[in-house]
Amino acid sequence: MSSRPVPLIPPGLRAFLVRVPLLVPIVRFLRRGPLGRDRNLLITLIVLTVVLAGLAARVSMEWFSPALMIPITLVGGLQLRLRSLAKLLCAVAAALLYVGIARGVGHIGPGLLVTFGFTTVLAALMARTRGKLGVQGLRGDAMLLELRDRLKNQSELPSLPKDWDSRVVLKQAGGSSFGGDFLVSMREGDTVELALVDVSGKGVDAGTRALMLSGTFGGLLGSVDDFLPACNTYLHRQREAEGFVTAVHVRLNLVTGEYVITSAGHPPVVKFEAGTGTWRVSPAKGVVLGIVPDLHCEPDRGTLRKGEALMLYTDGLIEQPGRDIDAGLDRLLGEAERLLPSGFRDGARNLVTSMSAGHNDDCALILIWRP
Repeated sequence: MSSRPVPLIPPGLRAFLVRVPLLVPIVRFLRRGPLGRDRNLLITLIVLTVVLAGLAARVSMEWFSPALMIPITLVGGLQLRLRSLAKLLCAVAAALLYVGIARGVGHIGPGLLVTFGFTTVLAALMARTRGKLGVQGLRGDAMLLELRDRLKNQSELPSLPKDWDSRVVLKQAGGSSFGGDFLVSMREGDTVELALVDVSGKGVDAGTRALMLSGTFGGLLGSVDDFLPACNTYLHRQREAEGFVTAVHVRLNLVTGEYVITSAGHPPVVKFEAGTGTWRVSPAKGVVLGIVPDLHCEPDRGTLRKGEALMLYTDGLIEQPGRDIDAGLDRLLGEAERLLPSGFRDGARNLVTSMSAGHNDDCALILIWRP
């Protein structure tokens, strides 16, 4: 990996500093200068440590306290490689020893030493983690933020004609940005396809596998005729089983309203029928993905007319400890009746909040309807 300069100043602070004319040369030096490189930054931090130790030992410990070496150590943990950090820590230890000899051991109290010990361990852990990732500075956090934004954009349904509408609600366990529930969708002409996938586990624990599968399933969607069997073949080829995966796939014609639903171990899709004003459970069935080599799905075909809707969801909405899953489905259909007075769009978020109250699990709800 190339050692490109790492920005030492956050973008917001940099934008403020460049407004001050006297600080512009300093900002440009920190942004484009050699301090972003590991060796030069190490030399700079060691020089600061030596100068600070000399001032503390010869001038004043009140103005130049050895505690100021703590931020230097933290900067090293954020920016330096582990080997360079070890050199900086040796310089900090030597500086503390010098100040203790010059000023007396009593001036370096046990509280300060404990703080330095904790900071050293923290800095070493940060440097070690960045070394494994192969990134410098805060680029790892920036990568996660970018990945979160990409997943958020992927979880949005494609634009629909004016006589169609949709709503997507994703709620991850523990308020995390990553979870085991994800959505992939695409539109080609008058046909829209969407798949709601649930990876076993919840929160960040299931998020890493969900990230990998979202890219794979997104590439298969629209590229093969039998989407779920293709996903099953991919998962069955994996050497290590890492828990089960369920999914439901819907192919919808935006002109005629005809749809085909296939399911692989996923909670059943429900359809709101305008004629009766009730929700009907789809009979589509299938085995959990990756269990058998050849997946056989029993599809459900129908037509979505004016005023009707399809609702896809994950088991986080209907599963609760100590309760039967059928009872959870009945409760979901009962709560769904509250969507009618306020409309599907306004009631979707309230439905997820109501059904997920009292337990911590990943939840997902997709509604697509013809107003």
